[in-house]
Amino acid sequence: FQKTGAPRPPSGKDLHAYPWDKSSLKSMPVDLQQFEKLDAYALKVNVKNSVEDLVTALLKQARTDLEKVRAIWMWICHHIEYDVVGYHNKSQLSCKAIDVLHAGKSICEGYAELFEQMCSIAGIQCMKLSGYSKGYGYKMGQTFTGDSDHAWNAVYLDGRWHLLDSTWGSGSVDDSFTKFTFRYNEFYFLTHPALFINNHFPDNSNWQLLKPTLALKDFESNMLHNSNFYMLGLLTAHPATGIIHTENGKAAISVDSRSSMLFSFKLKGIQEHGLMTLKKHGMKLEIYPQKTGSHKLQIFAKPPKAPDDVYNCVLEYVIECKSVDKSRRFPKDLHQPVGPSWFSERQGFLRPSHLDPIIHSNDGRCSLTFTLGKDISVLASLHSDNSRLTEDARRRHIMQTRRGNQIELKIHLPHAGDFVLEIYAKKKSDPGNYDYVFNYLISCLNTEVKWPAFPQSYSKWAEDYEIVEPLSGLLPAGRNVQFKLKMHGIAKVLIQAESTHPLTLSRDGYWQGTCNTSGCAEVFVMVHENANHSFYSHVLKYEVESQ
Repeated sequence: FQKTGAPRPPSGKDLHAYPWDKSSLKSMPVDLQQFEKLDAYALKVNVKNSVEDLVTALLKQARTDLEKVRAIWMWICHHIEYDVVGYHNKSQLSCKAIDVLHAGKSICEGYAELFEQMCSIAGIQCMKLSGYSKGYGYKMGQTFTGDSDHAWNAVYLDGRWHLLDSTWGSGSVDDSFTKFTFRYNEFYFLTHPALFINNHFPDNSNWQLLKPTLALKDFESNMLHNSNFYMLGLLTAHPATGIIHTENGKAAISVDSRSSMLFSFKLKGIQEHGLMTLKKHGMKLEIYPQKTGSHKLQIFAKPPKAPDDVYNCVLEYVIECKSVDKSRRFPKDLHQPVGPSWFSERQGFLRPSHLDPIIHSNDGRCSLTFTLGKDISVLASLHSDNSRLTEDARRRHIMQTRRGNQIELKIHLPHAGDFVLEIYAKKKSDPGNYDYVFNYLISCLNTEVKWPAFPQSYSKWAEDYEIVEPLSGLLPAGRNVQFKLKMHGIAKVLIQAESTHPLTLSRDGYWQGTCNTSGCAEVFVMVHENANHSFYSHVLKYEVESQ
């Protein structure tokens, strides 16, 4: 092996533009699949007697400088553990490369020392760098003073300097700083400098490898994106600073991603006081804390195909709330995200009439339409924190009508307030249960509102039948009431009140007629499906107001 000469300091050709151009997570093209054999080989090497012998063994499978660096990196990340005991007792700790190798553990200084020496033996220029880091114990918005707290490396490959951190590549320590867990992290291998600066601030600003360089005060105030943020394909988050001051009780956050992702959030450890909507490439979140003071906000993300419980924390903010917006107290049944999105579209709900998550209704009525995918059966329910109605009674305030592949949900609210409209679906051909798909928030401030339920329908009422009138399930007493219903494939329709009244079929396909509600408490709509049968089926039931 040739020992390397003195490394050259960074110059113009090493620099990358800041802020990040969203192109690549790494500072040079790397094909991880080409490393698979080399990685597997490096993990198996088990030489501990000397650093030279270890490097000799590792380089048997490495030809290029990049492969040499990769083999050294992989070996260190999987064989040296973080010394949590030594961290608390640094005076007793040696960070010399040979001592780190023999002990099999060290702190960041030792990782960087071993990395530098192994590269040197392999004939690769490498520097040990030190500086401030947003690692263990970092508090949002804190300032950095005094000595540096972390060490990492720069390696010289293909005529340029590149950055890596084998300490953070190897795993993580728990919150109490008593236990280290090996958890390999690819992100810290040849990280793009505009991303590396997010949590590494070198003592010598030239080693940021950035143009322009970042000032310490910007490093302190900038949002901390952890490696999950970038590894999951997220691009940017707004605001870019970690502390958010509410305006009129509200904080707004948005995240942009390369592809469709699922998100969740927690405010002080609980998913509440927020309204999150999914975008095709990211999400938007409005937070309305219901107490003044400081609140920790965590945002989680996962790819759509990952299991339900595999959300990774990607962002943390501190929300400083000066005043509370009491009108934004969301119902406890509201599920996040709210409103339609690429996710509900994937479940077969296309072209929604209402794109916003909140539907404001002045008169307590609204109508939503969707185009449905093939073979989908829909169920909807209405929830409210201050409703005395049973769930079954609330469900009768929604009327569902199918016209071909279009579905309409008509809603007549029983009273003012905030309601959650939950929408479930299943394949018609599926015998199983309905699965929850998405929900809306319906808000009505008009205290005069008091709509009765729609009429009760029975199993013979087909999903593409339609009520034109009367829509109210409560009919006035002692009146002539006009009926107009759309039903196909029916031979005869009767209205059963105190006496029976037949409806006649008009040219445009509606069954029409009137019935008098005197002397009865209930009115039924009955159908003959076949003219030869004497048997009538009940399809609808109306109540009559008491006289």
